[in-house]
Amino acid sequence: MNHQDMAKESPEAVGVIGGGSWGTALANLLASKGISVFLWVFEEDLCEEMQQTKENSLYLPGVQLSPLLHPDDSLEAVLADKRILLMAVPSHVHRHVAMQMLDFLKGPVVVISATKGIENESLKTMSAIWQEIMPDSISWEYGVLSGPSFAREVVKKVPTAVTVASESKEVAQEVQELFSTQYFRVYTSTDVIGVEMAGALKNIIALAAGMIDGLGLGHNTRAALMTRGLAEMSRLGTSMGAHPLTFLGLAGVGDLVLTCTGDLSRNRTVGYQLGQGKKLAEILAEMKMVAEGVKTTRSVYNLAQQRGIEMPICDQIYRILYEDQPPEKAVAELMQRELKHELDTFFG
Repeated sequence: MNHQDMAKESPEAVGVIGGGSWGTALANLLASKGISVFLWVFEEDLCEEMQQTKENSLYLPGVQLSPLLHPDDSLEAVLADKRILLMAVPSHVHRHVAMQMLDFLKGPVVVISATKGIENESLKTMSAIWQEIMPDSISWEYGVLSGPSFAREVVKKVPTAVTVASESKEVAQEVQELFSTQYFRVYTSTDVIGVEMAGALKNIIALAAGMIDGLGLGHNTRAALMTRGLAEMSRLGTSMGAHPLTFLGLAGVGDLVLTCTGDLSRNRTVGYQLGQGKKLAEILAEMKMVAEGVKTTRSVYNLAQQRGIEMPICDQIYRILYEDQPPEKAVAELMQRELKHELDTFFG
């Protein structure tokens, strides 16, 4: 084999934007496959420390990172000559970071979003933000990666399964191959809006699940909440064009089960503390990482009002977070609502 052939077979470098726990975990997964990964880390001091120690002590302490993972605090350096870009920044800064990236994008590029949320101001998903800001001069494709996947378990190589959705089957299959390993299984989908909405909405239900545990309520209550929460997710999602079965898949019920029951869930943790009587501002002040459900609740409340979709659980979570509704009162109001026929409540 000559050097030219070897160069052709070498996997191309990937740019990962966002050095939190999830961005670092996915970057490390790719680097462990022999891919050169350039990771944009916003915090300069953390970036310098990661370069020296090969550890993200702030978000994934104790995890030794691959030598092929290259942290950098320069967006330009991370994006240079990269065709495949993974976005792993929180939803409330996604647009701002994406706008900064435009100066360095030449195309063609594949943007893969691993962000789970809905923008507060515009009520747009991440794909809609990219559609809005991408100039016609840049050739690009979009995909979204979502599913039940705690970063700390992925870096430990715990068997995990997720979904990647793209309107282009070829892009979905390329991303599937890129991320698949013996412990990380990737399924494909063409339902971008469904996978995005499922990933955002389950965080609100996880807040509620945490509150139930914080209040000391039982397994019956949590099971009822998760099932009726799934109905709300399906109603809003299908009203926006999502495929109903997406909510029964990994991005929907899979991620819902994980975030409502797993101790590593940030959203469940916030909900648990609210259920125990702590105030939201106090809880958030003590957190290093973002609980996406807090901001997404505001977006979903407004989106449901705008679209005329009934979402009683999400409405109550909104009132608890932003109107000081006591969690106990929220439970009582949900239980005493008008009685319904179950199958009439699943789709918008």
